[in-house]
Amino acid sequence: MTVVGLDDTDSRERGMCTTYAAARLAGSIRDAGGRVERLLLVRLNPAVEHKTRGNAALAVHTDLDAETAVTLVDDALDMAETDDPRTNPGAVVADCDPDAVPEQVATFARDAVRSIQDPVAATTLSDVVGFARRQRGNGRGVIGALAAVGAWAAFSDWTYEHIAYRERERWGTERAVDAESVRAAAEERYPSVWDTVDRASGYPVCVPRTPCPVLYGIRGDDPAACRAVADAIESEPIDERATFVTNQGTDVHLQDAAVEAVTADSAYRVTGDVTEPPETRRGGHVFFALGDGGATLDCAAFEPTKGFRDRVRALRTGDRVTVCGEVSDGTLKLEKFGVRDLVTTERVTPDCPDCGRSMKSAGRDQGYRCRDCDTSADGKVERTLDRGLERGWYEVPPVARRHIAKPLVRGGFDAPTHPSR
Repeated sequence: MTVVGLDDTDSRERGMCTTYAAARLAGSIRDAGGRVERLLLVRLNPAVEHKTRGNAALAVHTDLDAETAVTLVDDALDMAETDDPRTNPGAVVADCDPDAVPEQVATFARDAVRSIQDPVAATTLSDVVGFARRQRGNGRGVIGALAAVGAWAAFSDWTYEHIAYRERERWGTERAVDAESVRAAAEERYPSVWDTVDRASGYPVCVPRTPCPVLYGIRGDDPAACRAVADAIESEPIDERATFVTNQGTDVHLQDAAVEAVTADSAYRVTGDVTEPPETRRGGHVFFALGDGGATLDCAAFEPTKGFRDRVRALRTGDRVTVCGEVSDGTLKLEKFGVRDLVTTERVTPDCPDCGRSMKSAGRDQGYRCRDCDTSADGKVERTLDRGLERGWYEVPPVARRHIAKPLVRGGFDAPTHPSR
């Protein structure tokens, strides 16, 4: 077997995307007499500054010999719009089975999903283990290419995405996709297929808003169901299709950490107590502080998360929660949070048992007194709070979800879930 990894063939200016380059490479492999066992779509660390849309790397698993694959890779890299200085494509070709790559390559793949990696480390490791590599520009694409080669051995939770591509002459123009047919197909196949439509807004999130070749991408746990949804969508002509095995929707980017151990440019799963109540700031963004053992971390639900912000606003000081998301500039950008314990009572000034009015302070350390009825109370009393939250997990809506973030509907969480559709 041969594993071919590709990355950074995405051009923001001209519309090229790495999945399209991989699909074309797969076609070239078949034309050369090879068999494509699978196409692997690997989402890398979402906190990386230098990234393409969605930060995707691709791998093609094939029985074509490595020497021929290297020749085809050169053609694939030539498709990239390298006059865009942000496009620095790279490829790595491994002459081994996908699950038999050296352990250090699998480790590199795990690290590339969770932290910042250096191009020199990627090229050095590729050379040390004897993998062929190709690159254009500054070679940054070798990072994702090597990570894609090691991903099959590194991870075990996989989902699927079926992507339909546009005819080239339509790239950059408005897409013709019938939204109602998308909604109907998505409803029929949910929850095997997820994040196709944002129900609150009605927006078909499977349809990109960028000038890339993708017409739509259908994600889910069942490849046949993904293809069935695609078949039911009414749209402009499709140039070609491909089904990818992917780590999208798996939360594999999250690292468990204490509040004090969180650093920038990675994504975390952190548990603590709300130490400062939610505050809505300019632009509609909602912030609160999470603390544990004296350390604190700002957490934010930004305006594009829409109704999810109301869940965040319902938090109170003293609630214990687990937060998940990318950290940058000292702030964790919420993807989801889990309510562990809620404050259910509060201390309030007592009401008079006779007239029902709120009592007044009788003086320092003298309790409270109703001045009309002359009744008294020793101190504040506990009142049950009517909370707008329950124990369990809450998430951003599909329209605001990162590719790699796990939708609650997939299950496997450690508490009840409240999915957003």
